[in-house]
Amino acid sequence: MSEALVTSEAVGAGTQPLPTASGARQFWRRLRTQRAALVAAAVVALLLLVALAAPLLTALEGQDPTTYHPSLIDSARGGVPVGSLGGISGDHWLGVEPQTGRDLFARLVYGARVSLGVAFAATVIQVSLGVAIGVASALGNRWVDQLLSRATDIIVAMPLMIMSLALLAIVPSSFPRPVLVTLVIGLIAWGNTAKIVRAQTLTLKGLDYVSAARLSGWGTLRIARRELLPGLAAPVITYAALLVPTNITVEAALSFLGVGVKPPTPSWGQMLTAADVWYQAAPQYLLLPAGALFVTVLALTVLGDGVRTALDPRAASRLRVGTGRKKTKKAAATGTGDVNGAAALAEPDGRDGTDVPVGPDGRDETGVSVNGTVVEVGGDTADGGGQEKDTSMGGTAS
Repeated sequence: MSEALVTSEAVGAGTQPLPTASGARQFWRRLRTQRAALVAAAVVALLLLVALAAPLLTALEGQDPTTYHPSLIDSARGGVPVGSLGGISGDHWLGVEPQTGRDLFARLVYGARVSLGVAFAATVIQVSLGVAIGVASALGNRWVDQLLSRATDIIVAMPLMIMSLALLAIVPSSFPRPVLVTLVIGLIAWGNTAKIVRAQTLTLKGLDYVSAARLSGWGTLRIARRELLPGLAAPVITYAALLVPTNITVEAALSFLGVGVKPPTPSWGQMLTAADVWYQAAPQYLLLPAGALFVTVLALTVLGDGVRTALDPRAASRLRVGTGRKKTKKAAATGTGDVNGAAALAEPDGRDGTDVPVGPDGRDETGVSVNGTVVEVGGDTADGGGQEKDTSMGGTAS
Protein backbone atom coordinates (compact mmCIF):
# COMPACT_ATOMS: atom_id res chain seq x y z
CA MET A 1 0.00 0.00 0.00
CA SER A 2 2.71 2.49 0.97
CA GLU A 3 4.79 1.68 -2.12
CA ALA A 4 1.74 2.11 -4.33
CA LEU A 5 0.99 5.54 -2.85
CA VAL A 6 4.56 6.73 -3.35
CA THR A 7 4.60 5.49 -6.95
CA SER A 8 1.24 7.06 -7.79
CA GLU A 9 2.30 10.43 -6.36
CA ALA A 10 5.50 10.36 -8.38
CA VAL A 11 3.70 9.47 -11.62
CA GLY A 12 1.00 12.08 -10.99
CA ALA A 13 3.69 14.73 -10.62
CA GLY A 14 5.19 13.77 -13.96
CA THR A 15 8.44 12.46 -12.51
CA GLN A 16 10.07 9.07 -12.44
CA PRO A 17 10.65 7.44 -9.04
CA LEU A 18 14.31 7.48 -8.07
CA PRO A 19 16.05 4.10 -7.87
CA THR A 20 16.89 3.50 -4.22
CA ALA A 21 18.67 0.64 -2.53
CA SER A 22 16.67 -1.84 -0.55
CA GLY A 23 16.38 -1.46 3.20
CA ALA A 24 18.68 -4.41 3.85
CA ARG A 25 21.31 -3.02 1.50
CA GLN A 26 21.20 0.38 3.20
CA PHE A 27 21.47 -1.30 6.60
CA TRP A 28 24.57 -3.27 5.62
CA ARG A 29 26.14 -0.21 4.01
CA ARG A 30 25.69 1.82 7.19
CA LEU A 31 26.85 -1.04 9.40
CA ARG A 32 30.03 -1.52 7.36
CA THR A 33 31.10 2.02 8.18
CA GLN A 34 31.27 1.18 11.91
CA ARG A 35 34.46 -0.73 12.58
CA ALA A 36 33.66 -1.38 16.24
CA ALA A 37 30.34 -2.98 15.31
CA LEU A 38 32.02 -5.17 12.69
CA VAL A 39 34.63 -6.37 15.19
CA ALA A 40 31.86 -7.06 17.73
CA ALA A 41 29.89 -8.99 15.11
CA ALA A 42 32.96 -11.11 14.33
CA VAL A 43 33.44 -11.85 18.05
CA VAL A 44 29.77 -12.83 18.46
CA ALA A 45 29.93 -15.04 15.37
CA LEU A 46 33.05 -16.74 16.74
CA LEU A 47 31.37 -17.35 20.11
CA LEU A 48 28.31 -18.84 18.41
CA LEU A 49 30.55 -21.05 16.27
CA VAL A 50 32.40 -22.27 19.37
CA ALA A 51 29.10 -23.01 21.13
CA LEU A 52 27.72 -24.94 18.17
CA ALA A 53 30.97 -26.84 17.62
CA ALA A 54 31.48 -27.70 21.31
CA PRO A 55 31.22 -31.51 20.77
CA LEU A 56 33.73 -31.35 17.92
CA LEU A 57 36.18 -29.17 19.86
CA THR A 58 36.09 -31.38 22.95
CA ALA A 59 36.52 -34.46 20.75
CA LEU A 60 39.66 -32.90 19.27
CA GLU A 61 40.96 -32.35 22.79
CA GLY A 62 39.91 -35.84 23.81
CA GLN A 63 37.94 -34.71 26.89
CA ASP A 64 34.35 -34.14 27.99
CA PRO A 65 32.81 -31.74 30.54
CA THR A 66 31.65 -34.30 33.12
CA THR A 67 34.48 -36.81 33.57
CA TYR A 68 36.38 -36.58 36.86
CA HIS A 69 40.18 -36.86 36.98
CA PRO A 70 41.17 -37.47 40.62
CA SER A 71 44.79 -38.14 39.68
CA LEU A 72 45.17 -34.53 38.53
CA ILE A 73 44.15 -33.13 41.93
CA ASP A 74 46.49 -32.63 44.87
CA SER A 75 44.32 -33.74 47.79
CA ALA A 76 47.03 -32.77 50.30
CA ARG A 77 46.64 -29.14 49.28
CA GLY A 78 42.84 -29.14 49.41
CA GLY A 79 42.10 -30.13 45.84
CA VAL A 80 44.35 -27.74 43.92
CA PRO A 81 45.21 -28.95 40.38
CA VAL A 82 48.58 -30.64 39.99
CA GLY A 83 51.08 -28.78 37.82
CA SER A 84 51.61 -25.19 36.81
CA LEU A 85 48.88 -22.82 35.59
CA GLY A 86 46.07 -24.99 36.89
CA GLY A 87 47.22 -28.20 35.24
CA ILE A 88 47.50 -26.94 31.66
CA SER A 89 48.91 -29.65 29.40
CA GLY A 90 48.52 -31.19 25.97
CA ASP A 91 45.58 -33.21 27.23
CA HIS A 92 43.93 -30.33 29.09
CA TRP A 93 44.31 -27.11 27.10
CA LEU A 94 43.06 -24.75 29.84
CA GLY A 95 43.78 -26.90 32.87
CA VAL A 96 41.37 -28.74 35.14
CA GLU A 97 38.76 -27.81 37.69
CA PRO A 98 39.79 -27.80 41.39
CA GLN A 99 38.52 -30.65 43.59
CA THR A 100 36.95 -32.55 40.66
CA GLY A 101 39.61 -32.48 37.94
CA ARG A 102 37.05 -31.91 35.17
CA ASP A 103 38.45 -30.35 32.01
CA LEU A 104 38.05 -26.56 32.01
CA PHE A 105 38.11 -26.14 28.22
CA ALA A 106 35.28 -28.64 27.77
CA ARG A 107 33.20 -27.02 30.49
CA LEU A 108 33.85 -23.54 29.07
CA VAL A 109 32.73 -24.35 25.52
CA TYR A 110 29.72 -26.34 26.71
CA GLY A 111 28.90 -23.50 29.10
CA ALA A 112 28.78 -21.19 26.09
CA ARG A 113 26.01 -23.35 24.62
CA VAL A 114 23.92 -22.99 27.78
CA SER A 115 24.55 -19.29 28.44
CA LEU A 116 24.10 -18.13 24.84
CA GLY A 117 21.21 -20.52 24.21
CA VAL A 118 19.29 -19.34 27.27
CA ALA A 119 19.92 -15.67 26.42
CA PHE A 120 18.84 -15.91 22.77
CA ALA A 121 15.82 -18.11 23.47
CA ALA A 122 14.64 -15.84 26.29
CA THR A 123 15.05 -12.83 23.99
CA VAL A 124 12.86 -14.49 21.33
CA ILE A 125 10.12 -15.10 23.93
CA GLN A 126 10.34 -11.54 25.25
CA VAL A 127 10.21 -9.95 21.81
CA SER A 128 7.34 -12.19 20.62
CA LEU A 129 5.19 -11.45 23.65
CA GLY A 130 6.10 -7.77 23.67
CA VAL A 131 5.27 -7.24 19.99
CA ALA A 132 1.98 -9.16 20.20
CA ILE A 133 0.75 -7.37 23.33
CA GLY A 134 2.04 -3.95 22.27
CA VAL A 135 0.38 -4.08 18.85
CA ALA A 136 -2.88 -5.46 20.31
CA SER A 137 -2.95 -2.69 22.90
CA ALA A 138 -2.37 0.05 20.34
CA LEU A 139 -4.91 -1.30 17.82
CA GLY A 140 -7.60 -2.37 20.29
CA ASN A 141 -10.44 -0.29 21.69
CA ARG A 142 -10.17 1.77 24.86
CA TRP A 143 -10.97 -1.10 27.20
CA VAL A 144 -8.50 -3.48 25.58
CA ASP A 145 -5.82 -0.82 25.67
CA GLN A 146 -6.43 -0.08 29.34
CA LEU A 147 -6.43 -3.77 30.31
CA LEU A 148 -3.23 -4.63 28.44
CA SER A 149 -1.48 -1.44 29.53
CA ARG A 150 -2.20 -2.11 33.22
CA ALA A 151 -1.02 -5.72 32.84
CA THR A 152 2.17 -4.43 31.23
CA ASP A 153 2.70 -1.96 34.08
CA ILE A 154 2.39 -4.81 36.60
CA ILE A 155 4.97 -6.90 34.70
CA VAL A 156 7.37 -3.95 34.49
CA ALA A 157 6.99 -3.26 38.22
CA MET A 158 7.86 -6.85 39.17
CA PRO A 159 11.50 -7.26 40.29
CA LEU A 160 12.95 -9.76 37.85
CA MET A 161 15.51 -11.34 40.15
CA ILE A 162 13.10 -11.82 43.08
CA MET A 163 10.37 -13.32 40.90
CA SER A 164 12.90 -15.59 39.20
CA LEU A 165 14.24 -16.78 42.54
CA ALA A 166 10.71 -17.53 43.76
CA LEU A 167 9.66 -19.44 40.64
CA LEU A 168 12.88 -21.40 40.29
CA ALA A 169 12.74 -22.42 43.96
CA ILE A 170 9.27 -24.00 43.77
CA VAL A 171 9.63 -25.84 40.46
CA PRO A 172 10.61 -29.53 40.82
CA SER A 173 14.28 -30.29 40.23
CA SER A 174 13.35 -32.85 37.58
CA PHE A 175 12.37 -30.07 35.18
CA PRO A 176 15.29 -29.18 32.83
CA ARG A 177 16.95 -26.14 34.35
CA PRO A 178 18.12 -24.42 31.13
CA VAL A 179 14.57 -24.60 29.75
CA LEU A 180 13.14 -23.38 33.05
CA VAL A 181 15.53 -20.41 33.26
CA THR A 182 14.69 -19.50 29.65
CA LEU A 183 10.94 -19.56 30.32
CA VAL A 184 11.24 -17.59 33.56
CA ILE A 185 13.32 -14.81 32.00
CA GLY A 186 11.20 -14.66 28.84
CA LEU A 187 7.81 -14.68 30.58
CA ILE A 188 8.69 -12.06 33.20
CA ALA A 189 10.77 -9.49 31.30
CA TRP A 190 8.60 -8.67 28.26
CA GLY A 191 6.99 -5.53 29.70
CA ASN A 192 9.46 -2.94 28.40
CA THR A 193 9.29 -4.43 24.91
CA ALA A 194 5.49 -4.15 24.93
CA LYS A 195 5.66 -0.49 26.00
CA ILE A 196 8.10 0.39 23.23
CA VAL A 197 6.04 -1.43 20.60
CA ARG A 198 2.78 0.16 21.76
CA ALA A 199 4.24 3.68 21.59
CA GLN A 200 5.72 3.08 18.13
CA THR A 201 2.48 1.53 16.85
CA LEU A 202 0.44 4.53 18.02
CA THR A 203 2.81 6.75 16.06
CA LEU A 204 2.54 4.64 12.91
CA LYS A 205 -1.28 4.53 13.14
CA GLY A 206 -1.51 8.21 12.35
CA LEU A 207 0.54 8.07 9.15
CA ASP A 208 -1.11 8.56 5.76
CA TYR A 209 -0.37 5.13 4.29
CA VAL A 210 -1.99 3.39 7.28
CA SER A 211 -5.06 5.61 6.96
CA ALA A 212 -5.20 4.86 3.23
CA ALA A 213 -5.06 1.13 3.95
CA ARG A 214 -7.92 1.49 6.45
CA LEU A 215 -10.03 3.47 3.97
CA SER A 216 -9.43 0.85 1.30
CA GLY A 217 -11.23 -1.72 3.46
CA TRP A 218 -8.32 -3.64 4.91
CA GLY A 219 -8.90 -5.41 8.22
CA THR A 220 -6.95 -4.80 11.41
CA LEU A 221 -4.86 -7.95 11.10
CA ARG A 222 -3.94 -7.23 7.50
CA ILE A 223 -2.96 -3.64 8.34
CA ALA A 224 -0.83 -4.86 11.24
CA ARG A 225 0.88 -7.49 9.11
CA ARG A 226 1.40 -5.48 5.91
CA GLU A 227 1.84 -1.91 7.16
CA LEU A 228 2.71 -1.78 10.87
CA LEU A 229 5.08 -4.71 11.40
CA PRO A 230 7.59 -3.55 8.72
CA GLY A 231 7.68 -0.16 10.43
CA LEU A 232 8.28 -1.81 13.80
CA ALA A 233 11.20 -3.89 12.57
CA ALA A 234 13.93 -1.30 13.22
CA PRO A 235 13.10 -0.45 16.87
CA VAL A 236 12.30 -4.07 17.74
CA ILE A 237 15.55 -5.43 16.27
CA THR A 238 17.50 -2.68 18.02
CA TYR A 239 15.96 -3.42 21.40
CA ALA A 240 16.35 -7.18 20.92
CA ALA A 241 20.06 -6.75 20.19
CA LEU A 242 20.43 -4.95 23.52
CA LEU A 243 18.33 -7.54 25.39
CA VAL A 244 20.68 -10.45 24.66
CA PRO A 245 23.61 -9.25 26.84
CA THR A 246 21.15 -8.38 29.61
CA ASN A 247 19.72 -11.90 29.54
CA ILE A 248 23.21 -13.42 29.61
CA THR A 249 23.92 -11.42 32.76
CA VAL A 250 20.61 -12.48 34.34
CA GLU A 251 21.27 -16.17 33.62
CA ALA A 252 24.76 -15.88 35.08
CA ALA A 253 23.39 -14.13 38.18
CA LEU A 254 20.72 -16.78 38.73
CA SER A 255 23.25 -19.58 38.34
CA PHE A 256 25.65 -17.74 40.66
CA LEU A 257 22.88 -17.55 43.29
CA GLY A 258 22.38 -21.29 43.02
CA VAL A 259 18.88 -21.32 41.49
CA GLY A 260 19.86 -21.45 37.84
CA VAL A 261 21.58 -24.20 35.93
CA LYS A 262 22.60 -27.05 38.25
CA PRO A 263 25.75 -29.22 38.06
CA PRO A 264 26.92 -31.22 36.25
CA THR A 265 25.45 -29.11 33.40
CA PRO A 266 28.06 -26.41 32.81
CA SER A 267 27.27 -22.72 32.42
CA TRP A 268 29.44 -19.67 32.91
CA GLY A 269 27.40 -18.43 35.86
CA GLN A 270 27.45 -21.85 37.53
CA MET A 271 31.25 -22.01 37.03
CA LEU A 272 31.60 -18.64 38.75
CA THR A 273 29.57 -19.96 41.68
CA ALA A 274 31.99 -22.82 42.23
CA ALA A 275 35.07 -20.65 41.62
CA ASP A 276 34.43 -17.94 44.20
CA VAL A 277 36.62 -19.72 46.82
CA TRP A 278 39.45 -20.60 44.42
CA TYR A 279 40.46 -17.16 43.16
CA GLN A 280 43.81 -17.36 45.01
CA ALA A 281 44.73 -21.04 44.70
CA ALA A 282 43.46 -21.48 41.10
CA PRO A 283 42.78 -18.02 39.59
CA GLN A 284 42.23 -19.36 36.05
CA TYR A 285 39.13 -21.18 37.29
CA LEU A 286 37.57 -17.78 38.05
CA LEU A 287 39.12 -15.71 35.29
CA LEU A 288 38.13 -17.95 32.36
CA PRO A 289 34.31 -17.84 32.80
CA ALA A 290 34.43 -14.23 33.99
CA GLY A 291 36.48 -13.22 30.94
CA ALA A 292 34.13 -15.11 28.62
CA LEU A 293 31.13 -13.33 30.13
CA PHE A 294 32.84 -9.93 29.88
CA VAL A 295 33.85 -10.38 26.22
CA THR A 296 30.41 -11.72 25.24
CA VAL A 297 28.43 -8.96 26.95
CA LEU A 298 30.75 -6.25 25.62
CA ALA A 299 30.61 -7.57 22.05
CA LEU A 300 26.81 -7.89 22.10
CA THR A 301 26.42 -4.40 23.57
CA VAL A 302 28.66 -2.81 20.95
CA LEU A 303 26.91 -4.77 18.19
CA GLY A 304 23.50 -3.69 19.50
CA ASP A 305 24.56 -0.04 19.48
CA GLY A 306 25.88 -0.42 15.93
CA VAL A 307 22.62 -2.01 14.80
CA ARG A 308 20.68 0.86 16.39
CA THR A 309 22.74 3.44 14.52
CA ALA A 310 22.47 1.56 11.21
CA LEU A 311 18.69 1.17 11.51
CA ASP A 312 18.04 4.76 12.61
CA PRO A 313 18.41 7.03 9.57
CA ARG A 314 17.81 10.10 11.71
CA ALA A 315 20.93 9.40 13.77
CA ALA A 316 22.94 8.85 10.60
CA SER A 317 21.50 12.05 9.12
CA ARG A 318 22.47 14.07 12.18
CA LEU A 319 26.02 12.76 12.01
CA ARG A 320 26.18 13.42 8.27
CA VAL A 321 24.86 16.99 8.49
CA GLY A 322 27.12 17.93 11.39
CA THR A 323 30.21 16.62 9.62
CA GLY A 324 29.20 18.32 6.39
CA ARG A 325 28.87 21.73 8.05
CA LYS A 326 32.34 21.52 9.53
CA LYS A 327 33.82 20.44 6.22
CA THR A 328 31.96 23.17 4.35
CA LYS A 329 33.27 25.85 6.72
CA LYS A 330 36.79 24.51 6.38
CA ALA A 331 36.52 24.41 2.59
CA ALA A 332 35.18 27.97 2.50
CA ALA A 333 38.06 29.19 4.68
CA THR A 334 40.71 27.53 2.53
CA GLY A 335 38.97 28.20 -0.76
CA THR A 336 39.00 24.54 -1.78
CA GLY A 337 36.23 22.00 -2.27
CA ASP A 338 35.75 18.92 -0.14
CA VAL A 339 34.85 15.86 -2.08
CA ASN A 340 34.14 13.79 1.02
CA GLY A 341 31.90 16.46 2.52
CA ALA A 342 29.96 16.79 -0.70
CA ALA A 343 29.54 13.05 -0.88
CA ALA A 344 28.32 12.92 2.70
CA LEU A 345 25.64 15.50 2.03
CA ALA A 346 24.66 14.20 -1.39
CA GLU A 347 21.33 12.59 -2.15
CA PRO A 348 21.08 9.26 -4.07
CA ASP A 349 20.60 11.15 -7.34
CA GLY A 350 23.88 13.02 -6.92
CA ARG A 351 22.41 16.38 -5.82
CA ASP A 352 23.30 17.95 -2.49
CA GLY A 353 19.72 17.86 -1.29
CA THR A 354 19.07 21.60 -1.88
CA ASP A 355 17.25 22.85 -4.99
CA VAL A 356 18.57 26.34 -5.83
CA PRO A 357 16.54 28.26 -8.43
CA VAL A 358 18.74 30.12 -10.90
CA GLY A 359 17.69 33.34 -12.60
CA PRO A 360 17.96 34.15 -16.31
CA ASP A 361 21.41 35.68 -15.81
CA GLY A 362 22.69 32.53 -14.12
CA ARG A 363 22.84 33.96 -10.57
CA ASP A 364 21.35 32.48 -7.41
CA GLU A 365 18.04 34.17 -6.58
CA THR A 366 17.12 32.36 -3.38
CA GLY A 367 18.02 32.59 0.24
CA VAL A 368 20.21 30.09 1.97
CA SER A 369 18.94 28.26 5.03
CA VAL A 370 21.57 27.68 7.70
CA ASN A 371 20.55 26.02 10.97
CA GLY A 372 16.93 26.98 10.43
CA THR A 373 17.80 30.69 9.78
CA VAL A 374 16.83 32.13 6.42
CA VAL A 375 19.39 34.48 4.89
CA GLU A 376 17.86 36.47 2.06
CA VAL A 377 20.38 37.82 -0.40
CA GLY A 378 19.28 40.84 -2.36
CA GLY A 379 20.79 43.46 -4.58
CA ASP A 380 22.54 43.26 -7.93
CA THR A 381 26.07 41.94 -7.75
CA ALA A 382 26.59 41.59 -11.47
CA ASP A 383 28.59 44.81 -11.60
CA GLY A 384 31.03 43.52 -8.94
CA GLY A 385 30.56 46.65 -6.92
CA GLY A 386 30.02 44.77 -3.69
CA GLN A 387 26.62 46.23 -2.83
CA GLU A 388 25.13 45.64 0.59
CA LYS A 389 23.13 42.43 1.10
CA ASP A 390 19.95 42.39 3.21
CA THR A 391 19.86 39.54 5.67
CA SER A 392 16.85 38.47 7.68
CA MET A 393 17.48 36.22 10.67
CA GLY A 394 14.51 35.10 12.75
CA GLY A 395 12.41 37.93 11.37
CA THR A 396 14.94 40.70 12.23
CA ALA A 397 16.65 42.52 9.41
CA SER A 398 20.21 43.77 9.82
